[in-house]
Amino acid sequence: MTALNSIKLHIFSSPGRICVFLLFLWAQFTIISLARTPTPCFPDRSSPLSVRYVKIPSPNTTSSTAPAAPEPPPPRYTADCPSGRVYAYDLPPSFNRDLVPSACPDLDPWDWQCGISPNHGYGRAASELRRTLPGDLHKSWYHTNEFTLELLFHHRILKHKCRTLDPDLATAFYIPFYAGLAVGKHLWGNDTSARDRHCELMLTWIKSQNYWKIMNGSDHFISIGRITWDFRRLTDPGKSWGSSFLNMPSMQRVIRFIIEKHPGDEMDVSVPYPTGFHPKTSDELAEWQRFVRDHKRAALFTFIGTDRNWGGDDLRRLLMDECRRESSSCRAVDCGESDCARNSSITLLPLLEAEFCLQPKSDSFTSRAVFECLVAGAVPVFFRKGAYEEQYEWFLPGEQESYSVLIEQEEVRSGKVVVKEVLERYGKEEIQRKRERVIEMIPRIIYSKPNAGVKRFRDAFDIAVDGAMERIKDEKEWVDFL
Repeated sequence: MTALNSIKLHIFSSPGRICVFLLFLWAQFTIISLARTPTPCFPDRSSPLSVRYVKIPSPNTTSSTAPAAPEPPPPRYTADCPSGRVYAYDLPPSFNRDLVPSACPDLDPWDWQCGISPNHGYGRAASELRRTLPGDLHKSWYHTNEFTLELLFHHRILKHKCRTLDPDLATAFYIPFYAGLAVGKHLWGNDTSARDRHCELMLTWIKSQNYWKIMNGSDHFISIGRITWDFRRLTDPGKSWGSSFLNMPSMQRVIRFIIEKHPGDEMDVSVPYPTGFHPKTSDELAEWQRFVRDHKRAALFTFIGTDRNWGGDDLRRLLMDECRRESSSCRAVDCGESDCARNSSITLLPLLEAEFCLQPKSDSFTSRAVFECLVAGAVPVFFRKGAYEEQYEWFLPGEQESYSVLIEQEEVRSGKVVVKEVLERYGKEEIQRKRERVIEMIPRIIYSKPNAGVKRFRDAFDIAVDGAMERIKDEKEWVDFL
């Protein structure tokens, strides 16, 4: 304690000594501070600078790690699809593909199912026509089964420009059920339940779909390859023909494209029978139209039929007899004697050579033969008033007399008129006008076989689907309005 007091007395006893002591403490404090402070990082100016650039993302640039924004759905209505888009159900194959027979790929007059399977329903190429038709015209012709409508529509819908894979974007829904094949297999048997089995199973499946439930099927459509009367079996035991498919409650609001409709059912829309003529391009169609327009018509009329024990008073029997008697004016073809199914030239040549083709009622009210006649550029002769005025309204002119001739069948049966004499009364100019009307109609009554990316024309398929889409669109807009 004495020593400490002695030091204090020694230091503070003189002002000079105090200054020296404070300077000593400042020096100590500075040394300690420098020892604890990190060495500053000065750049080595003797070597080039290394600069790291960091890219700052633009506000419009999405980071590579960020998920891509989903593309907006295509618009429901466009210039190409003014009535909206169509969705085709992917049905179980038991309702379509499994029903198509594959054992007989070419046509057979004794088996209606043969020739349906090849080439998506178009059939095998009619190569025999290369010896009959000039240039490449034969390439547009096929051995097409008249009951193949379901396959043709299904194939074309899957390639349709307005098809969508998203049912939420669809205006209309297509049901690719091959009802004609399902029912046709059992038409001549006694088991009526077998004719309805596939139809009932399909309806059970379709009614379970959410998009059916929205409008109970009124925005759905289907194509059927047989006449309407094959699907309207009544409960009357004496009327047991066919299936009851179109009488089933669930089918009452579905649009049906069918080769012959019930005139009193607005949901039936009759569409042309498939013929063997399926051009791929507009040029092929125009070339055919020029050919049939300029082809020399050496005969006045033709009649093509199949004599299967026609009765003596059957109009077809009377017409065939007259045609054979007037061989210089008429080309008679009996497909019961000739292989018309597998040799298209047997029927096509007489149609090309004649001004008129006789079209009596056959087993049904309508016939594929009428459309074969029209495609060949000949004028059809009907024997029943209004024969086609209640059918094919979307495809044929409303004035039946503008493209055809009417001869009352009873007058032919009674012998009051002779067909040849009636037809001879038409002058060249009138015949030409009718034939020109027929040739103009050809695109509307055929089913083309379009190639991808090739400019094509509007055919029967386009007219049918566009009409159904517009009808469904209008109904939906009306419902929304209400």
